[in-house]
Amino acid sequence: MRSALRSLAGFSLIVLGACSSITDPTDPLFRRTPPPPPPPTHPIILFVHGWNANASTWNTMIGRFKTDGWQSSELSAFSYDFSRSNATTAGIIKTKVDSIIKARGVTQVAIVTHSMGTLSARYYVRNLGGDGKVSALISLGGANHGTQTALLCFQVSCQQMWPNSSFLAALNATDETWGTPRYATWYSACDEVIKPYTSTILNGAVANTQTGTCMQHSQLHEDVTVYGQVRDLIYQPAAAAIVAMR
Repeated sequence: MRSALRSLAGFSLIVLGACSSITDPTDPLFRRTPPPPPPPTHPIILFVHGWNANASTWNTMIGRFKTDGWQSSELSAFSYDFSRSNATTAGIIKTKVDSIIKARGVTQVAIVTHSMGTLSARYYVRNLGGDGKVSALISLGGANHGTQTALLCFQVSCQQMWPNSSFLAALNATDETWGTPRYATWYSACDEVIKPYTSTILNGAVANTQTGTCMQHSQLHEDVTVYGQVRDLIYQPAAAAIVAMR
């Protein structure tokens, strides 16, 4: 009888030990792969600022996206060393996009850029495997064909924005809207940084939109009308976006 009781007590300890491993965070059995995050309800957007700027460039626009229902996890902005080559920044964009795709379980990211940031994003799509991972590439006052104001600066990033630079010649060769993203640009005749202001226009873009009102360079990412047009193009399926922006 005593032997039976000892066996029963030992069995109880084993059962209790197994149960405690399920609820005890210090037990290795407790550590399981966390469930994947819920799928995003809106297109995920990566924002890329321009020369002499930082991630705060996008505070107003990100705030408007949040007001329209986007979650913080669906909006990502970052700062980078704008004095370095746009090819280097493109590598950072690649890392950011790959990280978002892996973490959120999506296949594509929309990229919204301002000024020089357009060049880095376009370089990523064309040269670093971004084609197929970017649903839309938005250029606000982008230096797509260079700007005369960059001639006053001799950093490598500025030299790449010189009109007719070898960097721009390669980036614009054959096809200015490389790959599958939906490219769209916004530009203003009053842009004091992009000279000539038509430099932003990309052949092959689904829309090249000149603002209806006079805007300076930094106003392009602050204007509510430009925001609404950008939001609608990102959110619409490709066919609908093309029709809407014609």
